[in-house]
Amino acid sequence: MSESAPVLALEGVHTHIGQYHILHGVDLTVPRGQVTMLLGRNGAGKTTTLRTIMGLWPARDGRITFAGQPIGGAGITLSTPDIARRGIAYVPENMGIFGDLSVKENLLLAARAARTADDIDTARLEWIFSLFPALRKFWLYPAGKLSGGQKQMLSVARAIVEPRELLLIDEPSKGLAPAIVQNLIGALRELKRTQTTVLLVEQNFAMAKALGDTVAVMDDGRVVHRGAMAELVEDVALQHRLLGLSLAAHG
Repeated sequence: MSESAPVLALEGVHTHIGQYHILHGVDLTVPRGQVTMLLGRNGAGKTTTLRTIMGLWPARDGRITFAGQPIGGAGITLSTPDIARRGIAYVPENMGIFGDLSVKENLLLAARAARTADDIDTARLEWIFSLFPALRKFWLYPAGKLSGGQKQMLSVARAIVEPRELLLIDEPSKGLAPAIVQNLIGALRELKRTQTTVLLVEQNFAMAKALGDTVAVMDDGRVVHRGAMAELVEDVALQHRLLGLSLAAHG
């Protein structure tokens, strides 16, 4: 696969949930080694797009390719675990942590190659602790008793405890205090420096501005704008047309 080829591509993807037709022919490319922001008003189809990529809601039509290989679309029946094993990690909006398990146990479950915590790559674990120091402090603490920000840190840490080629992250800053959001921005910037590819759904436009290389804007189940994040940041009229607000007003 060419280094210049997108790591992920959606072509004409349609998704139905029950009787509802949610995605109406989504076309989206995610360049390798970049952070692609997926923006749009509530209900535009952003979360459905991430869940469709992971096979949680199957695409009825169209095609999804990852690293040049089909993983979803018409006639493709890969399961969500199969898709994950190809090198995609998903951080859902609800974080999906196991509240009755400790921080250590949550990370061990995500480290598929490890049978005990001692099997987790020490250097990688220390790197995660450098990003999220609270996880070292609460290593043996039940995850359900962590603060909202600490739970989000754990959710992201689980996604990166093993190297992944692509991270899908759904609204990581939702409901978090500004100081925690800044910590999260710093951690995701560090991930960018490792050339990890990220597709990030986010309503916090300060985070979008700080992290995004490219951007796709969704409306009514379709991608209606694609381009450089910097260009959207500079074009207030375009922000209003696509999102109904200006990024400047949100930090």
